[in-house]
Amino acid sequence: MKEYKKEFINFLLESNSLKFGEFTLKSGRLSPYFLNTGMLYTGEAINRLGNFYASAIVDNIKDQYSSIFGPAYKGIPLAIATVNSLYADYKINVNYSFNRKEAKDHGDMGLIVGKTLSKSDSVIIVDDVITAGTAVRETIDILENQGNPKILGVVISVDRMEKGTGEKSAIQEISESANINFFPIVNILDILEFLKDSALREKFGIKSEMITKMEEYRSKYGVA
Repeated sequence: MKEYKKEFINFLLESNSLKFGEFTLKSGRLSPYFLNTGMLYTGEAINRLGNFYASAIVDNIKDQYSSIFGPAYKGIPLAIATVNSLYADYKINVNYSFNRKEAKDHGDMGLIVGKTLSKSDSVIIVDDVITAGTAVRETIDILENQGNPKILGVVISVDRMEKGTGEKSAIQEISESANINFFPIVNILDILEFLKDSALREKFGIKSEMITKMEEYRSKYGVA
């Protein structure tokens, strides 16, 4: 596992964004772990989060891109933090854009804030965790109707690698139907690998039984 991935998992645990126990998901499933990026609200946390998104982009996407797009609402601070880190850490100077939930009919009218997008733009979408994939599908529709830029990929924080309504995950379904690649900073297999280190488990007070529960949950709901 690459070092920035290990650092990201450590960051999620330190910030109490990645929790273990029993959590009822929107799907009704009882999950032994839960990720809440809403806990990352300090200046330091959002700065570090931007660093990790920038690292994932540089690591995975080699094509030229002109903008980072953040879907409202959680994607807005992610887009701004990411472009800031791309410039500060890698001297990559690109634009950001995000959508309003409703278009304004006065002032700077329109649905898009930031860089106005066109077919000549290549964008990367940044989002947090994808469950049903509804927000990403809406984002793709918005971009098609707002300049129709080329979408190079979607970068997310964690891929739970979990079945949706069928045998595939929402990410797999969208990737196949829209021909868009997804690049998680880490996935559940990375987290399981990290937690198999007994010293790290002890550091965060995580019992070995939790790995068993996570593997059992994955055997029931997981995808390849």
